[in-house]
Amino acid sequence: MKQIMHVLKMFQLERKVAIVTGGSGLYGEHISSALGEAGAIVIIASRGLEKCEQLAQSLQDQGCQAFARRLDLANEDSIAQFTAEVTAEFGQIDILVNNSVSRTGLNDIEQTTADGWLRDQQVNGLGTMLLTKAIVRTMRERRTGNIINISSIQGILGPHFPVYGDSGMTSGIEYTYTKWGMVGMTKWLANYYGKFNIRANCISPGGYNPVDTEQEIASGEFLQRYIERTPLGRLADEDDIKGAIVYLASEASKYVTGHNLILDGGWSSW
Repeated sequence: MKQIMHVLKMFQLERKVAIVTGGSGLYGEHISSALGEAGAIVIIASRGLEKCEQLAQSLQDQGCQAFARRLDLANEDSIAQFTAEVTAEFGQIDILVNNSVSRTGLNDIEQTTADGWLRDQQVNGLGTMLLTKAIVRTMRERRTGNIINISSIQGILGPHFPVYGDSGMTSGIEYTYTKWGMVGMTKWLANYYGKFNIRANCISPGGYNPVDTEQEIASGEFLQRYIERTPLGRLADEDDIKGAIVYLASEASKYVTGHNLILDGGWSSW
């Protein structure tokens, strides 16, 4: 008789090795923390090694297993070196979280230059593909693995420009292009590599503001309009992505692949 796993055990990630690109950034910090708190060995990867080291040390102080490694997704040699060193050191890669994103400017199409577009896509498109290619090869050899891509509500909807009003803020075309691509890549990976027991899923978060939201609402036209349009009446906070990441990274979602988990407080439900 098949043994049934206890539900809380399904969410635990002990002995799993996880890479988080952009692992000390806006969402990356909380993604890395969540995986570490769930028991995974977390490799926090970014060009900014010092910030990664600070986060790794903070997580180690909390009893987590976390390590900082430099990774430049705009440099093919850096990707190859990173993959080789991490695989040799840790022996396996169980989870890859593609979280890094380059945003050189919030431009409309008439302001977008060829150089700026290519600079963003060097990381968002080519670099993400090359790292995924290198890691999925090791997963295929072991016939197990888990890829989680971080998209955005800008990857499932067109930007709602009226919410920006006269705030001076906008949503750049290069960001929308990138985030729709992340959703499509997720589905391709899920469909192609499912036969190797490799899952691929996506998370599409809505607006996140790590600053004092109430203070900014008082003077922030964009934030006020955004929150008024969100059914839950707030932006995402530091904890909101953590549960979603652990769910998709763990055995709790072992029959879920090719899925885009929308994490937006209801913004896209209207």
